[in-house]
Amino acid sequence: MILRVGLTGGIATGKSTIMRNFAKLGAVTIDADAVVAKLYRPGNAGHDAIMRTYGDGILLPNGEINRKKLADIAFANAAEAKKLNALIHPIVIAEEERMMREHADGDAIHIVEATLLLEAGGRQRYDKIVVIDVAPAVQIERAISRGMSREEVTRRIAHQMPREERLRQADYVIDNSGDEREGEEETRRVYELLRRDLKEKAAG
Repeated sequence: MILRVGLTGGIATGKSTIMRNFAKLGAVTIDADAVVAKLYRPGNAGHDAIMRTYGDGILLPNGEINRKKLADIAFANAAEAKKLNALIHPIVIAEEERMMREHADGDAIHIVEATLLLEAGGRQRYDKIVVIDVAPAVQIERAISRGMSREEVTRRIAHQMPREERLRQADYVIDNSGDEREGEEETRRVYELLRRDLKEKAAG
C-alpha cells in the first residue's frame, strides 16, 4: 500500500532540506525539479516540447534548455506561467508515476516535492498535502541570501499561490522558520502522522 503525499511551499521555504529529512526517516522521495531537469535534457520529452513551443532561442549553445531564460518567460505574467505548466506538467506527472511504480513493493510513504504542485491542480493526485511554511520576512531574506534580488523574489512570490490559500489546502503544515534542528523535529512530527495515515489506508 502506498500513501501518496504532495509536498510544497513557497520559494525559499526549505523544501529540499525537509525532503532530505523525510528520506532519512524512510520515505520514498521524488524531487519534481530533478524530474524536470532530466526531462529537459536533449532527446527527452520535455526538451522536445519546449523546443516546439519556444524555438531555438530558448537553448544554450550546447543544446541544453536555458532554464533561467525559461523561468523569466514563465514568471513574466500569469498567462505565460499557465502555458508552461500546461505544457510540462503532464510529462512530469507521467514520469513521477513511473518512478512510483518502481518502488511499489510493500507499504510505503511516497513524497513528491514540487513548488507549483497546488497551482498546477495537483491536489487530487495525493492522499495528503504537506505545506512547508515560513514567515514572509524570513522567506524573502533567505531568497536574497541565495543571490536573488528583492525585486525578483517579490515577483516570484506574486506568481505563486497566496500563503493563506496554500495553508488552507494543507493537511499538515511544517513550520520551517527555525533552525535545522527545529526543522528536523517538525519533519519527524509530520512523518509520524503520515505513518498513521498509511496504516489507516492499508487497513481499509
